[in-house]
Amino acid sequence: MASASTNDLVKLSAADMAEKLKAGEVSSKELTQAHLNVIDSAEPSIQAFLKVAGDTALEQAEDSDKRRAAGEKLPELAGVPIAVKDMIVTKGIETTAASKILEGWVPPYDATVVSKLKKAGMPILGKTNLDEFAQGSSTEHSAYHPTNNPWDTDRVPGGSGGGSAAAVASFEAPLALGTDTGGSIRQPGALTGTVGVKPTYGGVSRFGAIAMASSLDQIGPVSRTVLDSALLHEIIGGYDERDSTSIPEQLPAIVKAAREGTKRDLKGMKIGVVKEISGEGFQPGVQARFDESLKLLEEMGAQIVDVSAPHFPYSLGAYYIIMPSEVSSNLARYDGMRYGLRVMPPAGVAQTAANMMAYTREAGFGDEVKRRIILGTYALSAGYYDAWYGSAQKVRTLIIRDFAAAFEKVDVLVSPTSPTTAFKFGEQINDPLTMYLNDVATIPANLGGVPAMSIPAGLSDDGLPVGFQFFAPQKRDDVMYKPAAALEAALNDKWKAPIWSELKTPWLDSANQTVEE
Repeated sequence: MASASTNDLVKLSAADMAEKLKAGEVSSKELTQAHLNVIDSAEPSIQAFLKVAGDTALEQAEDSDKRRAAGEKLPELAGVPIAVKDMIVTKGIETTAASKILEGWVPPYDATVVSKLKKAGMPILGKTNLDEFAQGSSTEHSAYHPTNNPWDTDRVPGGSGGGSAAAVASFEAPLALGTDTGGSIRQPGALTGTVGVKPTYGGVSRFGAIAMASSLDQIGPVSRTVLDSALLHEIIGGYDERDSTSIPEQLPAIVKAAREGTKRDLKGMKIGVVKEISGEGFQPGVQARFDESLKLLEEMGAQIVDVSAPHFPYSLGAYYIIMPSEVSSNLARYDGMRYGLRVMPPAGVAQTAANMMAYTREAGFGDEVKRRIILGTYALSAGYYDAWYGSAQKVRTLIIRDFAAAFEKVDVLVSPTSPTTAFKFGEQINDPLTMYLNDVATIPANLGGVPAMSIPAGLSDDGLPVGFQFFAPQKRDDVMYKPAAALEAALNDKWKAPIWSELKTPWLDSANQTVEE
């Protein structure tokens, strides 16, 4: 067999890696080792991971190779390694949700999506960093360390899933899993130049995803190409009886739609521009890339129409009542009684269960988590429930109706993913309201339960990535994959190469050990 450098291997798409594996040009063990080499080199500057599971990943890779050699029929991505956001439980691998309150907890079971990855023969490289309990838009709220944006390590990678996005953007992993409650896959995707997908609510099992806001949370793929996300989406998606919110239906033909999109024929497709989430308030470079992308879609035959979703401007307010309310409820289980951190009251303080819980939660939770618990508890309290939580749920219904009305007129809706490119560390962390505004364009999809996707739309005037967002009707995730793949292909032509070709990667030079194929 020939030899290939780490650079050659890790810069391939996951689909191309799969082809090399199928052709016998590289083994899963070699491919996994190549990514572990990059992780070793990149982590001092990127810090995308909380836990690297190198030995376990190599064992899983070796098992995948044995299954392939034995002639077992394997999924297309078999042997391709993947990283998993630390909000998703992994048997035998520490899972903390980036919180001190779960430090040292090793789950005795796998999330459904992790079981599916293992069944598919995909080695798990490790657990990626996030804002504590997925609460934040910058990954600055991790209890352990921030993650740096590979495009500029002085800037944030977005959040809460900044670790997964940064790992994929920096070539530490070809694929990753994230969770998206209000944009936590898509907003980091926009800021790091990766593809981020929030599937239809209930389309991917949430069993084993640590709950933040149960009516909003959704696990989804992170990748560098639309096809790679589609391939991963088909592996993790589908009905799961262990998740009471799981949709008891087959997934639509996602991979087929993504491959059809590369033909760049969008004749007959109507694409609606949501006027409430574009234009004023969006960074000029972000809006410019969005407008250019619309022209490319039109050149491929799509009809571009303006669509009004009049209640979308109220999404942010409704979300920041519903989400903290569910956070307050879900995080009540972290009390020091059964697992995780336990802090006993100091001498002189009554050694009661109530005091132990109070001291444990004070020591175990960070400021942002405490802020949201307090806000949510207030919104759910007697005398305020109807005025706050009840009203927010009514707004949510109006947003769902806005989506339904819009999809009667168009096939997909589009908007910029994030109002700005990546901001510098410290610029917003002490200004929660400004931080919350980062999710203004992504939150409607979570409130409406519809699928949404962010793809790279090029670089802004500041040289940083910009995201372009698609929304599709519930349970029709395939509908957004076709125009997304078409736009990706057209943008690659416009920019002469994929966006990541502009990324400077000094860590790859030092990781560039030859891997025997």
